[in-house]
Amino acid sequence: MIKGKIVIVDDEKMVTSSFKTLLKVEGFTDINCFNNPVEAVEFLKTNTPDIIISDFIMPEMNGLEFLTEAKKLYPEVSMILLTGYADKENAIKAINEIGLYKYIEKPWDNDDLLFNIRNGIERSHILSDLRDKINELEEAKKQLEIYSTSLEELVAERTKDLTVANSKLSGIINYCADGIIIIDSKGRIEQANPACENMTGLSEAALCKKKFQEIASMGKFSENIRENSNGVIMGLSSDAGEVLIKDCYIRNSLGEGRIPVEINFAAINEENSDKFVGVIRDVSKHKETERLRDDFIATLTHDLRTPLLAAIQTLKFFLDGSLGPVEEKQHVLLSTMLKSNEDLLGLVNALLEVYRFESGKLELCKTVFSVKDLVVQCYDELKPLAEKKNINFKLDLGDISDNTEITADKAELKRVIINLCGNAVNYTNKDGEIEILAKVQSGDFIFSVTDNGNGIPKEDIPNLFNRFSQGTSKKRSTGTGLGLYLSRQIVEAHGGKIWLESKLNKGSEFTFLLTDVVNEERQVING
Repeated sequence: MIKGKIVIVDDEKMVTSSFKTLLKVEGFTDINCFNNPVEAVEFLKTNTPDIIISDFIMPEMNGLEFLTEAKKLYPEVSMILLTGYADKENAIKAINEIGLYKYIEKPWDNDDLLFNIRNGIERSHILSDLRDKINELEEAKKQLEIYSTSLEELVAERTKDLTVANSKLSGIINYCADGIIIIDSKGRIEQANPACENMTGLSEAALCKKKFQEIASMGKFSENIRENSNGVIMGLSSDAGEVLIKDCYIRNSLGEGRIPVEINFAAINEENSDKFVGVIRDVSKHKETERLRDDFIATLTHDLRTPLLAAIQTLKFFLDGSLGPVEEKQHVLLSTMLKSNEDLLGLVNALLEVYRFESGKLELCKTVFSVKDLVVQCYDELKPLAEKKNINFKLDLGDISDNTEITADKAELKRVIINLCGNAVNYTNKDGEIEILAKVQSGDFIFSVTDNGNGIPKEDIPNLFNRFSQGTSKKRSTGTGLGLYLSRQIVEAHGGKIWLESKLNKGSEFTFLLTDVVNEERQVING
């Protein structure tokens, strides 16, 4: 079965009948024959043909007039005009004027007729598909024009938003009290805000000719950021996160000396970016406030020591009977007063130590001594306290011998060991277990104390070595909160590290490491 709606118009019934018979034999099924062209026009108004075949000479309406009306309805449909030899010239004219597909002279050759019909149907389908594509393209063009207009409006709106945002950002940068600076990985300054200009006494143009290293002096907390041999600032990288530089000073070219600052560097989030933005905060007032506070504490605590020592000694005279006999109730009261005064003296001494460390006024008095003797001495002092709580108090000296010596401040190191072991005894439950381990390794001295106490919550561990840290969120300590802080200060003053590992309800392990303190030569000689 061949698809295609065929419309045939001829005023002779014999011709249309012959057409229909021929086409059915060839497999065409949708054949519509008309002997009146007016009726054919009415049919075409509601039915879409694939090809139209019309005779030339017909009453009421000739072939050219009929095909002209049909062309108005279906401009892409192929149309064939049947004409005699005498009308050949008119047929050619109709092809040019109306745009007919073919004209066929009577009498026609059936094979040629069928060939033209099949081609005409295929042509109609191609032209129809082409028209559909054109319509789709025109619709797409309209949509594109609408989108283009919307896009222009969107771009204009986004541009306006970006302009406003950029204006706000520029205002923040220009009027920010903190200095803002942009550098590359080699420290070359690319941009600076007015606050940075005021700090350095240099214009942005002058700053952009310098490196960050030329305007800043970095302190002890910034050993992670330095310049290598290639001029690249170490410690700054796109994946390093934020880098905070403390104890840094900005040089002022206007003769105002050095301004203490803190600088927070972060990578600018751009692909393959080596740019970093730094926020420079002037901490002059903060430093001055800290100095005044520390001086006040130092003065106050120093002046408190004399009356406290006098009170303690007087109470001891009463208690030892030097001033006469004391009744039992008086003895209890005086003992409580003595303990309170000794605790207060301990707090005063701790505050003085903190002040001495933080002000840089404490200088370590390093000597060479037997580390075994020191550890054993601390162990023996604390053992009675452990025995009172029936704690299994163990000491493991590893491969430390009587001749193993280290170079350190013995008194300060003893303070650290006593503090760590004392805390373990205080916070370990009765019938618990504490193990002290001391060892030397590759010139380093390692000391740790492990207990099976209640442990410390993970969120509290970072705060334990801070000033006035009192226990954990689970349990507060009655101490000063300065013991672990002083221990950290002493260990770091020796160039070492101190840390804690703890699991809740399983126990804690405090460890400190002093590097390159073991006297290797003495060990070899005595070995």
